[in-house]
Amino acid sequence: MSRTVEAIAHASAPVLAAYRYCEAVTGQQARNFAYGIRLLPTGKRQAMSALYAFSRRVDDIGDGPLDPAAKEQRLEDTRALLGRIRDGEIAEDDTDPVAVALADTARRFPLPLGGLDELIDGVLMDVRGRTYETWDDLETYCRCVAGAIGRLSLGIFGTVPGAPDTERAAEYADTLGLALQLTNILRDVREDAANGRTYLPSDDLAKFGCSAGFHGPVPPPGADFTGLVHFEVRRARALFAEGFKLLPMLDRRSGACVAAMAGIYHRLLGRIAADPEAVLRGRVSLPGREKAFVAVRGLSGLDARAAGRRRGPRPAARRRG
Repeated sequence: MSRTVEAIAHASAPVLAAYRYCEAVTGQQARNFAYGIRLLPTGKRQAMSALYAFSRRVDDIGDGPLDPAAKEQRLEDTRALLGRIRDGEIAEDDTDPVAVALADTARRFPLPLGGLDELIDGVLMDVRGRTYETWDDLETYCRCVAGAIGRLSLGIFGTVPGAPDTERAAEYADTLGLALQLTNILRDVREDAANGRTYLPSDDLAKFGCSAGFHGPVPPPGADFTGLVHFEVRRARALFAEGFKLLPMLDRRSGACVAAMAGIYHRLLGRIAADPEAVLRGRVSLPGREKAFVAVRGLSGLDARAAGRRRGPRPAARRRG
């Protein structure tokens, strides 16, 4: 029996209750995320639920109704809680089930908790109304709110002993997070505009005549909205292609989890590319049966094998944001 499975089998009642709470939060709120983590063994599934529940708390502060000053204070309070988790100061009978579950996860897995500090930094960018002039600017934000989650998840998944090029696994996990986040940005472009937020780079908006923003079901007059979306879709697809190189480095069930979560977003990106203006008319989504198909495909290992075949020679140098 592995150390992780054994730890779960002998976990205290308060810790198990904390994990059940986090799994309930994940099941109710995660939508696409939940399809992937169902494919994991118990220990990893519980750990991913704890990671999701903490991350969701941070996101909910940023998206909530409080004024900016109150949000900043809540986020700094959450950062202080993270510090207590990092320092091993959370008791098993603590009244915060998310903290209890995440603290247990951090004891069982090599979790780079600094990634959650990055998530808080990214949400603070939202609270402060930051906008992004260039892709490099937006990439920094995406690495905070999504790339960091990819690296944290990798701490739970681990890599297969002997798999080639695993020193780049964290880079691929980070890049896959960027691909998912850029897809989210395209899907939510009108919803974000209604909330006073613009994520797409100002340079790109200007290039395609879309600087006026997106406040209705049709593009601004004279805008090449289709051109803009296709431009960003190409960028996202390149990120997916790079990030999918992670799959052959993971065990079967972890790879299935990643393939399911990322595959759902990859298909969603295809829908957006086929009908760019759909994102202005409402939220683009996949039906449940298609999500289930993607999950089954991930469990079959087809995506991991395809990613392994696509891997080319390692470049002499690589760029990090």
